[in-house]
Parts: sequence; structure tokens; C-alpha cells
Amino acid sequence: MSHDNSTEIVQRGAGEHPERFDDPGVHQPNPRLGDLDEKAAKKAERQVAALFTVSIVGTIVFVWAYFALPPGEKPESMRLSNIVLGLALTCILLGIGTAIIHWAKTLMSNKEYVEERHPQRSDDETRAGAIQALQDGAADSGISRRGALKGAGLTALALFPLSIVLPLIGNVGEDWNVSKFKHTMWRKGTRLAYDPTGRPIKASDLTIGSIAHVIPEDLHEAESPLDEKAKAVVLLVRMDPRDLKSEREPGFGFDGIVAYSKICTHVGCPVALYEQQTHHLLCPCHQSTFDVADGAKVVFGPAKRPLPQLPIEVDAEGYLVARGDFVEPVGPTFWERLT
Repeated sequence: MSHDNSTEIVQRGAGEHPERFDDPGVHQPNPRLGDLDEKAAKKAERQVAALFTVSIVGTIVFVWAYFALPPGEKPESMRLSNIVLGLALTCILLGIGTAIIHWAKTLMSNKEYVEERHPQRSDDETRAGAIQALQDGAADSGISRRGALKGAGLTALALFPLSIVLPLIGNVGEDWNVSKFKHTMWRKGTRLAYDPTGRPIKASDLTIGSIAHVIPEDLHEAESPLDEKAKAVVLLVRMDPRDLKSEREPGFGFDGIVAYSKICTHVGCPVALYEQQTHHLLCPCHQSTFDVADGAKVVFGPAKRPLPQLPIEVDAEGYLVARGDFVEPVGPTFWERLT
């Protein structure tokens, strides 16, 4: 017949409990296979060394990939570089982590030790005993007689920082001309083209209320196309000329067609959400809102200045072309501090 132990405890009187419980002592763990079989211990040692070796190889592959597989300018090269670097970094960290855990669980001592509490500054005899205990623990763990593991572990830990330091310092010595961020590749006569096809845009292609994501027609000829695109992308909007209240600069538009930088002046996110009825452009990152009908002025959000306007006109063949570069830096407000 079953009974409830908790009921028994509740029914006991307070005076029946002893004032002090006996110390149950330290539980002695059951011996592991490696404690009883030297072959099993050697096998575990080889496994730990192999895991450290995985980390070492991962670091070597990471350093090789950093130089041999640069991201480049194409999505394919960027994808390959990121995949190889990511897998190598996974091997580095996973190798070290699993090796240490496996070492601790299979080879290091699993005994429990108890140290009585004592004043912060122990006497010399106690301090000497603590040092002896550390020495005994090191001897008990077998570190001193497992040179292969020490070498593999120290090598893995010594090489691991390269995977962090190398990307941080690898680009030191590059172009320090930061004033180039003030300018884009838009020049007088550069045709506006659809992104990403690169097909030139005629004024007649746009109807009232339509928008187009725009890049320079000759973007593919740039030395660093993606870097140039990050600064030169434009959002083209055609409105009823009667709805235009103002522009950033008089005469920068053409027959209701206006072109504004697609880079938010807050922190540089792409401003690409257009609301046709209100003529508002919305940045999806922090909800900065710009009024295209009124010079792309800020009507809401953390942005501090309007979007820069690209001056445009129509060439003899009816294509929309730039009349020059932006008259102010594109992107976050801090760029305009450059001189």
C-alpha cells in the first residue's frame, strides 16, 4: 500500500528534528573506463589531440582563405569567401571547445574536493598547502606526462587569435582618402539606368505615380562597382508637376520627374518605400520619412536633413541623363563634415 512521504514529514513535530545533521561526506564518483583501462585512456587522448588538430587546421585554412579567396566585387566570390571563412572559424572554435570538454570528462580527475572556509589571508602553512594542492592537481590530471596534448592544446590556443586579429588589421594601409565619400560616379551626361538591368531610362518610360530604382549606366565599368553603387543609387519618381511644392535646387527635375538619393541621411539605410498618395518616402530601418513633393524634406523620424537631389535633364535621344554629381554628400549626416 502506497503512502505520501510528504505527509509523514508534515506530521512530525518540530522537536523531533535534530539540531544538526551529520555530514554526509563527499560522494565518490564511479570510476570511468579510462581510469580502469589504459588503452581507453590512450584512445581518449588521441581523440582530444585530433580535436585540437582540427582547430589548428581550421586556423591554417582561415589564414589561407583570407588571402587566397578575397570577397571581390561579385556575389559569387563574396559567397565563397564567407562560406570558407565561416567553416574554418567553426572548426577553430568547435575544435578547441570540444577538445577541452572531452579532455576534462575523460582524462582529468573527476574527484570532488572540499576546502574549508578560512580568513582571506591564510597563514604560511595553509598557503604552502594550497600550492601543494595545485601541484598535486596538475599531477593528478596527467598534464605533465601528456606532452602531445599539451602541445596540441597550446598550439590551437596560440593560433586561434589569428582568426580575429587578421581581419581587423588586414586592411591597414588601404586608401585613407576619406574625402572621396563626398562624391559619386554621376557625371554630366551619365544616363540613368534601371537597377539591376542597366537599361537606360527614357522620360517617356515613366508615367505619373511611377518610381524606378536607378544606377549609372556605366556602373559596371567602375573599378569597384559595388562600392560606387552604394553611393550612387537613386530613386526616380514621376509626379504631376502641379503636386511639386519645391525641389532641393530649382531646375533639378524634368517635367515632374525628380531623382533623389536612395541612401537615408540618418544611418545610410536604403530609402525605398514610396507612398503614392502622400508622396512620402519611408526608410524601413528607423522610419525616417521624406516628402518628395517638398524637396524630400524630413517629415518624421530621426534623419536630420533632406535627401540629396540628383540634377537631371533629357538628352537629344530622350534619355534621362545627369547634369552632374550631387551638390552635397550622400548618406548619413556626418559625411557633410568632410572638407
